[in-house]
Amino acid sequence: MDWRELLNSIITNSTERDRIAAEIGVHPVTLTRWASGESSPRPHNLRQLLRALPKGPRSQLLTLLEKVSPDVVDFEIDTTSHEIPYKFIIEVLEARASIPDLLRFWSITRLVLQQALRQLDPERVGMAITVVRCMPARYGKIRSLRETVGLGTAPWGGDLEEKALLLGAESLAGHVTVSCRLEHIGDLRTNKTFLPAYQVEHEVSAVACPIMYACRVAGCLLISSTQPDYFAPEARLALVRGYANLLALAFNPEDFYDPDVFALHIMPPSHIQQAHFTGFRQRVLKLMQDSVRQERRLASNEAEQLVWQDIEEVLLNVPHQEYK
Repeated sequence: MDWRELLNSIITNSTERDRIAAEIGVHPVTLTRWASGESSPRPHNLRQLLRALPKGPRSQLLTLLEKVSPDVVDFEIDTTSHEIPYKFIIEVLEARASIPDLLRFWSITRLVLQQALRQLDPERVGMAITVVRCMPARYGKIRSLRETVGLGTAPWGGDLEEKALLLGAESLAGHVTVSCRLEHIGDLRTNKTFLPAYQVEHEVSAVACPIMYACRVAGCLLISSTQPDYFAPEARLALVRGYANLLALAFNPEDFYDPDVFALHIMPPSHIQQAHFTGFRQRVLKLMQDSVRQERRLASNEAEQLVWQDIEEVLLNVPHQEYK
């Protein structure tokens, strides 16, 4: 028996075939094609297949795969990654209890994103993960969201904060924040979901989950992958929800808003936005220096927020005909 014959015998049971396909994030027909030899799984698909199998069949399949692909020996099959580690949850709670107010948001968000990136992209196939938070309300309404802390594996850079944008009604993050409901898109190249989405370079699939507290929302956790249907498995979506819930600990209660205060605008595309970020740090520094002279000293995060609000006001007034 070769590995394809073993796979065929496993998926003869239609219930088991559908379960494995859902766990991997592929169509059940794809498993049938792998078993028949019509197509071959990519290395990361093989890892996912091995993780999805019970211990006995997994060992058998691994032995058969080693005969045709020596690289399989180096596969790290982590079958315990469907839950956030308990020790890490305690670490976040301890950080929440001990970190000063001014450092809490940045410290906890980076802590959570680092762990989420390790767990959600263990094979480093390519992922970007970003915390998107609401811009302060003006005239009683929230008009845009802002990408803040972000981390990524190749082909994205390690720290994504310098590439942050303002997002609005045209984005998946905007839709999820307003609806207070997790959504994912399996393939942004075709996007048959009718969900709004702004596709960035290298991005193929995406998921966004609202960050909530007491039925109010502060923004969302936005994750992109280079792989199609990467967030299809329910176990992976459960992890995304879990990390979004942990991120709520980074925010203050007043950072959460009732859904009825949102009136998101359509924000300009990135190439227009980037032109307005030139000299951002210099503008922040100048605000801080001016505040010292005026004896109303601003912290760096307060000065940054004021500069972001100025940029938001300018971008909201860019004529739509210039978006092309």
